[in-house]
Amino acid sequence: MQTHLSPEFKDTPEGREAEAILRKCVHCGFCTATCPTYQVLGDELDGPRGRIYLIKQVLEGEQPTQKTQLHLDRCLTCRNCESTCPSGVEYGHLVDIGRRIVDEKVPRGASANALRWTLKEGLPSPLFAPAMKMGQAVRGLLPKVLQAKVPARQQAGILPSREHARKVLMLAGCVQPSMMPNINSATARVLDAAGIQTLIAPSAGCCGAVKFHLNDQVGGRAQMRANIDAWWPYVQSGRVEAIVMNASGCGVTVREYGHFLRHDAAYSAKAERISELTRDLSELLPDIVPALRGKVKAPAGLLAFHPPCSLQHGQQLRGGVEKYLGELGFTVRVALGESHLCCGSAGTYSVLHPEIAQELRDRKLGHLGELEPQAIVSANMGCIAHLQSGTRTPVRHWVEILDECLRS
Repeated sequence: MQTHLSPEFKDTPEGREAEAILRKCVHCGFCTATCPTYQVLGDELDGPRGRIYLIKQVLEGEQPTQKTQLHLDRCLTCRNCESTCPSGVEYGHLVDIGRRIVDEKVPRGASANALRWTLKEGLPSPLFAPAMKMGQAVRGLLPKVLQAKVPARQQAGILPSREHARKVLMLAGCVQPSMMPNINSATARVLDAAGIQTLIAPSAGCCGAVKFHLNDQVGGRAQMRANIDAWWPYVQSGRVEAIVMNASGCGVTVREYGHFLRHDAAYSAKAERISELTRDLSELLPDIVPALRGKVKAPAGLLAFHPPCSLQHGQQLRGGVEKYLGELGFTVRVALGESHLCCGSAGTYSVLHPEIAQELRDRKLGHLGELEPQAIVSANMGCIAHLQSGTRTPVRHWVEILDECLRS
């Protein structure tokens, strides 16, 4: 696709990156067939191809409107289109550029700004944990719409204390320790059983995705640098072999630190090294499974696996969970229909676009329910909370199930 950047963007790093991405576009439309919002809304401008043309127009000097902003906002950033694209278009990077530029040129209303500010400042804040604890204490009294965002209080269990020669860093995350603390402790226990010690850098926090994708890209990059600073002594000393992510949404962001900070002279090399070391928890299963054979009592029922978009599209990791848990005796299946589509969680998307998010959630649960599972498992806390809000079937992280079967 040929584009002629306006003088405003022609000689900027963002402009050059966008131009390079646009050159790969061939207008084939394969991405439209797998875009969740196009499936729901049926509007070309609510699919990747339409959004690409909107961004192209802005880069060529056309003034964006609130309608432009809305179509870009409605994108889940699930990156399904990247899995489908035969030309390798980095749509996720392009939409980040487009959203930042459009937000600078199109002011939002006071209520929209207030909500987005609350999300980007509140979720990574130290005040989130006490606020969540208070919400859980009165959960039964909350309106249903709020109950869906406040999971029942969860016991984390005991963290292992054994030393192992093999060590990994784990990102605790910004909201996961407060909302679903057992995911982190279950991860540490499973790795401990496989002879791997889990370390957590106390000053590491939000991966930066919340602020970045709400267009506080300066704040998002600041959080990325803070995490690099927290991890770097462990990395530089050679104490750890990997940085493990049990929330695939964080994983896809940390794996791209090298991209996000590539123009930062002080951090670009460090960021690239952090990206190289980052592994989703499922990527450790080839090491975990041999160590756990004979120690796991797998359940008799079927587990329905929802692979998050951040895992299968953002990180291009597919099939590992089903394959390796199957080797331990678990029966794990993905939905027969639309297993590639987003569940509608997508970070803060379910708060900002609840109607689309709920339609995608119910569509996803319908396909998963056809398997008649004893539980639904996933690999991202956001997906787990969102799916659980629409079903009585337990929805959990796969590592929690493995941990329970290891201890039973």
